[in-house]
Amino acid sequence: MPDMTRRRALQVSGLTAAMAAVPASAAAAAAPGTSRGRIDTHHHAVPPKMRQWAVEQGILPPEGGPAWAQWTLRSTLRTMNANGIAAGVASAPVPAEIFQDRATAVAGVRVCNESLAELVRDHPTRFGFFANAAMLHPELAVEQIAHALDDLGADGILLNTSADGHYLGDPMFEPLWAELDRRRAVVFAHPVAPKGIVELPEVGDWLADFLLDTTRTALSLIAAGTLDRHPRVSVVLSHGGGFLPYMAGRAERSHREDGGPFPAKMRPALRRFHYDTALPASPYATPTLLGAVGADRVLFGTDWPANSAREVTLNTRDLDRDPALDARAHRAITRTNALRLLPRLAARLT
Repeated sequence: MPDMTRRRALQVSGLTAAMAAVPASAAAAAAPGTSRGRIDTHHHAVPPKMRQWAVEQGILPPEGGPAWAQWTLRSTLRTMNANGIAAGVASAPVPAEIFQDRATAVAGVRVCNESLAELVRDHPTRFGFFANAAMLHPELAVEQIAHALDDLGADGILLNTSADGHYLGDPMFEPLWAELDRRRAVVFAHPVAPKGIVELPEVGDWLADFLLDTTRTALSLIAAGTLDRHPRVSVVLSHGGGFLPYMAGRAERSHREDGGPFPAKMRPALRRFHYDTALPASPYATPTLLGAVGADRVLFGTDWPANSAREVTLNTRDLDRDPALDARAHRAITRTNALRLLPRLAARLT
């Protein structure tokens, strides 16, 4: 076209190249910025104000630091567009122990939540967010949940899988669950390394320890009856639910042999959760996850920027090519399940 600018030409050629890597069966679900783009529910962000607060607290160094701390809006949108991601539900999984001091909990949670809310206000069709809450201060956390949902427009609340050794089924968190249930809220359960665990040399804690902590908190919620008492809360388990879908038979054995607190049939308990694909999903994991909970309980997730742009592309490509997913399941996982779960984001995208 004669009037096409160089910048526009580059944008079109870049999009064409990105889409060429996506199978035809998935192309309709992968167009960025359209009503059919993917929704990434495991998507992290460190906006400038949040990073500055982390530097002031000594959490991050003034320069450098881990790759995820180098977050920029420009690189985020570039990665999203290259992979057909229409919107990311941003979160900041700050370990609860960072907010051990009450004054830090007040100021830090406010900075995190307001930074993410500002990102959404500036880019309402590209982002949603899960807000933080100071879990180790339950009464304060209830106030923060109310502010985040009522005033900042959060799509849900991020809770660490454990806080100072306490898992989510612990009675200390009951005030949080009561408030979340009253509000029919979505909880994004993000893992940390289990407290006191011995590190394996040259094996990152993200490789197995995070998955173990996710599994432990899910079992905690089931065993404590938390999900039964608060049926209106929707809980998203990161990284495919850790090991939960793959060891549920052991929980059934516990019921049979030991009279344990788990149900005789674990399938209904498994289906009380949602699961994201940021394990990442793979031929090793997908068939078991789908067999355990069905495609309608699974959400697309990338773990950007803890996962590099290269890994996001590889994981997304592998998901598109996964033989366990038919067109309906692919569509549900990449978009429609998230729209059903997150009505505020859905209202901006549809």
